Amino acid sequence: MASGVTVNDEVIKVFNDMKVRKSSSPEDVKKRKKAVLFCLSDDKKQIVVEPGKQILVGDIGDTVDDPYACFVKLLPLGDCRYGLYDATYETRESKKEDLVFIFWAPEGAPLRSKMIYATSKDAIKKKFTGIKHEWQVNGLDEVQDRATLAEKLGGSVVVTLEGKAL
Repeated sequence: MASGVTVNDEVIKVFNDMKVRKSSSPEDVKKRKKAVLFCLSDDKKQIVVEPGKQILVGDIGDTVDDPYACFVKLLPLGDCRYGLYDATYETRESKKEDLVFIFWAPEGAPLRSKMIYATSKDAIKKKFTGIKHEWQVNGLDEVQDRATLAEKLGGSVVVTLEGKAL
């Protein structure tokens, strides 16, 4: 069931910037988003980039020690969100980076919000072409343990996530 909610152009721009890893200057790399949250506009008609809810690659090691833990802290306990997380991980064979689309629908979110976000999810997913990993999360207990994300990325072959052993 479609909700009629549209996706703001800035959301698509953010996705494309995160997806395309073109060789760029060190300054440009620092400005690249590691993680970002999207929410519904106040009138509930558009999916927009949530102001101030992002982690830049340049923040890591400066104001952000653990990007995954920092991302988890961005998630609101009382409402739904969509998120993109650029996961850096290692398998036994190689280092990898993949974008993960996250649908955050915590137990404490209002029922109306859960319904609107659930029915609008297809609108944003259609704009995010090439996403390999999707993760619906319903509470902090599911998202706080980085091993759960590692499982989504490749199961038992994943040995580190964001440089931290599992």
